[in-house]
Amino acid sequence: MNAVSEIQGKKIFFLHPSTVVQNQIIAELAQQEFEAYVAKNHGTIKIVIKKYPDSIVFADIDEGMNENEWETWIRGIMNAQPDVVIGIITAVRDEKLMRKYINNVKIQCGYTLIRSDINRTVADVLEVLKDVNAKGRRKYIRACTKNDSMATINVPHGGGFIKGSIKDISVVGVSCAFEEDPELTKNALFKDIQVKLQTMLLKVEAIVFGSRMDGNLKIYVLLFTQRIDPDVKTKIRKYVQQNLQSKMDVELK
Repeated sequence: MNAVSEIQGKKIFFLHPSTVVQNQIIAELAQQEFEAYVAKNHGTIKIVIKKYPDSIVFADIDEGMNENEWETWIRGIMNAQPDVVIGIITAVRDEKLMRKYINNVKIQCGYTLIRSDINRTVADVLEVLKDVNAKGRRKYIRACTKNDSMATINVPHGGGFIKGSIKDISVVGVSCAFEEDPELTKNALFKDIQVKLQTMLLKVEAIVFGSRMDGNLKIYVLLFTQRIDPDVKTKIRKYVQQNLQSKMDVELK
């Protein structure tokens, strides 16, 4: 494991995922603070994972290619990039195929069967990710929102609200900047903050952790309090996953 992924965690790609994998498994991994992506092109992902050593690829062998093509593709990745680990995910119970991939091809991230009880499948995937230390030392994933004009924040101030732009966000907190510096004081508590992420409007309360200068712009860091609604956390994680996916989609084209 290289130093970067040790700190930041590994990128997890699901190649040719079924609808169940995409809508339920990846969604749940995002809620568990894993950096998981959908990839639908087995050609372009070979280029992308060269940029991200220590990536994890779960190949959904029910989709995209026939069995011989899948085996050739998987062996090719394992030979060309030994730092990338590969697992299989499939809805088809086939003992012979499973033995081939585990014993002969020697995939490192297991052969996961999609069960009718999707929670058991998620548990299986989580166990695999734990074994390969997919999170590294990072506890939370965050989205950089500098180019998202629909990521804004309204903070109560002086009897009204001051509007700011969000620079990045995670379930722990947010960094933001304002057109005019409101001179927020460190450790000040603000209730009824409005966070807008695309079409979602979320209510939070936060404490001013500090500030830093980015050129002529003062960036404030606000940490959400423990009273943050679990539903709000769920929505933030969903936004973060969608934000990261949209950026990765550009690379995966």
